[in-house]
Amino acid sequence: MIEVLVVDDDIRVAQVNAAHVERVPGFRVAGRAHSAGEALRRTELLRPDLVLMDHYLPDGTGLEVVREIRRREHRTDVIMVTAARDVSVVQEAMRQGALQYLVKPFAFARLRAKLESYALLRRTLDAGGEAEQADVDRFFGALCAPSGPRLPKGHSPATADLVRRCLRSADGSLSAHEVAERTGVSRQTAQRYLKLLERTGQAELTLRYGDAGRPEHRYGWATRV
Repeated sequence: MIEVLVVDDDIRVAQVNAAHVERVPGFRVAGRAHSAGEALRRTELLRPDLVLMDHYLPDGTGLEVVREIRRREHRTDVIMVTAARDVSVVQEAMRQGALQYLVKPFAFARLRAKLESYALLRRTLDAGGEAEQADVDRFFGALCAPSGPRLPKGHSPATADLVRRCLRSADGSLSAHEVAERTGVSRQTAQRYLKLLERTGQAELTLRYGDAGRPEHRYGWATRV
């Protein structure tokens, strides 16, 4: 199991991120921290394999924590999970050895892709031995999570993006019929892509019961953390 420390100043967000981590096979949350000092203490105590590091903390920054982790020579990997969008912050995260950088808000599917890429990297490196150039390319390629879930055969990226943008721009949840009207695709096509987005964590399904007692399936863009 890959042990993970989740660091976020917002207790609720830390709880949500920890729950997301627990949903990914092979990962386990070792603990949570809500400040720079607590993050350092828990890193020292728990020695996690991976830290999901927020940048904006009440008593410092995530990058300051990462620098101290490196100074203490802890063999802990870091993925930045933060709302910080400044290129200078991203650049410094790279210089401090952060393996990934995930910008808030995000859906579970995006975090899962980052974690799965990290797990692939660990499996690749655990093989040990000497590395040829092709091996090195594979190591670095393992860090590159796809920008979105791979589509099943028979699904169009353009149509998936059309339905995705429809949900994101809606004020509330939509039915397949409403999505079909807004996008111009058939109701059956809308239903198929909505189910795909729900399975991949990008959409949330709710049921609305009418007078006839039959539930209407409604889809909304997944809650962001």
